[in-house]
Amino acid sequence: MSGIESQAALFESLCEEYAGVPGVTVPKGGRGFGSNAIKINKSIFAMLVDDRLVVKLPPGRVAQLISSGDGLPYDAGKGKPMKEWVSLTVDDATCRVLVAEAMAFVGG
Repeated sequence: MSGIESQAALFESLCEEYAGVPGVTVPKGGRGFGSNAIKINKSIFAMLVDDRLVVKLPPGRVAQLISSGDGLPYDAGKGKPMKEWVSLTVDDATCRVLVAEAMAFVGG
């Protein structure tokens, strides 16, 4: 990615894009876990955390993204990586594909 601003801008764009999808809700402010998240059927599939795009995927897919260098472990500030969450380090186009993959995984 080209920088922090790029991920924040990408997240804004994703919110606009997904706002019209049935079952999807986008952030409307607030604080706490999930306050800056895109959800399907009330379950988070993508969120912006510390200006990084984080998505929920199957544990094997998360491990694959981390091992290939396309993502970093996500630990929600607790010091222990979460198996189904990854912080993305790829270009915008790949992020968009992974967000769609996360929506399909969570919305199943």
